[in-house]
Amino acid sequence: MNTHGDLGLELAVEQRRARVVRRHRLDGSATSVAEAAGCVVALHATDPATVYLSTLVRAHALTLADVERELYDERAVVRLMGMRRTLFAAPTATVPVVQAAAASGVARAMRRTLVKQLGTLPTEPALPTDPAEVEVWLDETIALTEAAAARLGQASGAQLGAAEPRLRTAILPSTDKSYDVRRTVTSSVLTLMATEGRLVRSRPLGSWTSRQHTWEPLAPESEPWDEAAARAELVRRYLAAFGPATETDVVWWTGWAKGVTRAALARLDLAETSAGWVLADDTAPEPDVDPAAALLPALDPTPMGWKERDWFLPADRTALYDAYGNVGPTIWWGGEVVGGWAVRADGRVVTELLADRGRACADAVATAAAALEPRLEGARITPSFPTPLERRLRTA
Repeated sequence: MNTHGDLGLELAVEQRRARVVRRHRLDGSATSVAEAAGCVVALHATDPATVYLSTLVRAHALTLADVERELYDERAVVRLMGMRRTLFAAPTATVPVVQAAAASGVARAMRRTLVKQLGTLPTEPALPTDPAEVEVWLDETIALTEAAAARLGQASGAQLGAAEPRLRTAILPSTDKSYDVRRTVTSSVLTLMATEGRLVRSRPLGSWTSRQHTWEPLAPESEPWDEAAARAELVRRYLAAFGPATETDVVWWTGWAKGVTRAALARLDLAETSAGWVLADDTAPEPDVDPAAALLPALDPTPMGWKERDWFLPADRTALYDAYGNVGPTIWWGGEVVGGWAVRADGRVVTELLADRGRACADAVATAAAALEPRLEGARITPSFPTPLERRLRTA
């Protein structure tokens, strides 16, 4: 790691917040889904609605139909398993980096777990118990499923299971636990295939907020990255968007062990500031920005981008995150969180400020909420991980 002699640069909180507003497009200036995703490396996609909402707040000119077109018609953004074993939506050009740096490692762990389950748990029909033979069976099943996906084009898990009998292989209960039930391998195999870069999650089964989706074949568009080089490139992109960041932040965001993180950092040309690492060519002062109100959705990558969050969170923050660190919908003003929001069953966007930043802030938040509401077209939005404030606002 070349740190240019530990520059010890001062980077005030105001500078960090200005970076967030401009670089994360919290002023709504993005012009495409790919730009909205790329400015934060990739958008969280555990909740399908997050991709749409994160884009709408960063790209004021786009509609739900525009997001759908880029996701599924143009394939400008692709949903894949990535950092922290979490589903992301990344620009197509970023996918090979995330695949090599993050998804491939997750896929190896998934494969080991599935092979162990298939070889040690009762199945119907019965499978071999030797791990090597199970691996052969799994590879054959994946190849047959790839052929079925190619024939069908776009298909649900149920349709793929109907087309390829091996996917209907069942893992049988082995205990009397209520959660230990008969289950087919369909979901596990399709998720593994997607994480290995063989399939891509496609259109939802239902509305844009639906958590069920179809699958399509995914043909690699470029040569795969070397894993170590890809990890360094992923951290470089992270620091370009989120820097300054500490080692703790990078470990949190990537989900890697410290040793892996340090090896990736060591390949980069960095400068150390009072707030953490930045890229060596990114030390110039950030120009001032006008404050802007932004209503970011649950699991948005901006409030999930750092482990150390004191510099952008209000003193009263317990209502904004759940017990596992998942963030709910947040209101941003000038690069800091000042409140939260929710969508009620009747489609109304409701807000609550947790910090007083004056009349201009309150008015801008009200305007932003009023502008967002019709763009949601009456959709009911319930996060997968409700937080205390979101739940209270949504159900009041």
